[in-house]
Amino acid sequence: MASDAATALAPSSGERMTMVQALNQALAQEMERDPAILLMGEDVGPDGGVFRVTAGLIERFGDQRVLDTPLAESGIIGTAIGLCIGGFRPITEIQFMGFIYPAINQLFAHAARLRNRSRGRLSVPLVVRMPYGGGIRPPEHHSESYEAMLANTPGLKTVIPADPYDAKGLLISAIRDDDPVIFLEPKRLYRAFRQAVPEEPYTVPIGKGRVYRPGKDVTVIAYGSMVQVANAAADRAAKQEISVEVIDLRSIVPLDVEIFIESVRKTGRAVVVHEAPRTCGFGAEIVAQINERALLNLLAPVERVTGFDTIFPGAVLEDHYMPNPDRVLAAIKRTLEF
Repeated sequence: MASDAATALAPSSGERMTMVQALNQALAQEMERDPAILLMGEDVGPDGGVFRVTAGLIERFGDQRVLDTPLAESGIIGTAIGLCIGGFRPITEIQFMGFIYPAINQLFAHAARLRNRSRGRLSVPLVVRMPYGGGIRPPEHHSESYEAMLANTPGLKTVIPADPYDAKGLLISAIRDDDPVIFLEPKRLYRAFRQAVPEEPYTVPIGKGRVYRPGKDVTVIAYGSMVQVANAAADRAAKQEISVEVIDLRSIVPLDVEIFIESVRKTGRAVVVHEAPRTCGFGAEIVAQINERALLNLLAPVERVTGFDTIFPGAVLEDHYMPNPDRVLAAIKRTLEF
């Protein structure tokens, strides 16, 4: 899925890894570094997680630090909050984003508010890992992309990597953060391509986006797996002599507003891409920021390429629902033809 432009961003040294391998290495290195880190979730132990991200960790660290939990998401998050108060740094896994609903009260009413409620006396150094989004044709509740709901909750950070290098660096940053971080893992990228990942631990700062691909005619803003979709559209646009700048947000809370505003001021045109439903999706916030800060620089209305305002469909209609390079390229052309 990664194009030449994406490959060029990879470091020159390090083993070529999938995102699954990079995440696993980050977990192992951080657990080795800090004995207060615990890993907990459904089937994270001997089974290694539903996508095998935690494979081998229970053998390395034992069942007192890698904990298989009951099928009770509210219990997982509630227990983890208590562990945080007790001095631990739990990393929880929710098998799919669509399974988080029973734990919303624990996240929204407690994890996100405890620092404020205690006037800074307590913190919740909690990481909630969740595979999210479509692309693998699973059953219902396995393809949700409701990151805007999380972004609307003060006190939670929300991080979404787009490639193996960032997956490792952002996860290490999330683990070391003293506040709750929701770490959304685009499941369609788990084994989509390999990238050089340094062996040593490193961090990628949360809240700092990147210019994934430089360009001058149109800005395309995306995150997670949609960065790869945007990049593929940019490859097609380049064959038609259209220069597309792709911005990877990396995290939506905190949001690096300046990186895409600077790009839009340069290009005068913008397309926002995400696979969540269109209405009140996070793309609406990006459009609002552009209108507030760069309205007079716009040469065309900002386009959105998103999922539809429906429940995520079954396997037969999945490709129709999800944004693809053709839909993104069509939006790019609309901004140029306005």
